[in-house]
Amino acid sequence: MNEKSGLASYILWALCLGGICGLHRFYLGRPWTGLLWLFTFGLLGIGQLIDLFLIPGMLRQENLEKRVRMMERDRTLGHQRPI
Repeated sequence: MNEKSGLASYILWALCLGGICGLHRFYLGRPWTGLLWLFTFGLLGIGQLIDLFLIPGMLRQENLEKRVRMMERDRTLGHQRPI
């Protein structure tokens, strides 16, 4: 299973310094707020700064949700993954 990377999230977050805000939100499965950040320059930089501290939680949630989706898929297909 490929989990989302914290390093990649922070690199995408840092692209706001070049004027492209919100890419980290797309990467972490939040496309609507990603669009909002993209069109408002990270809520005028305030949201972008706050996200610096929220990324670890968003990363944990996305990876957990991905694991749950995989478990649900395996359950419906009748497979069991080895631990």
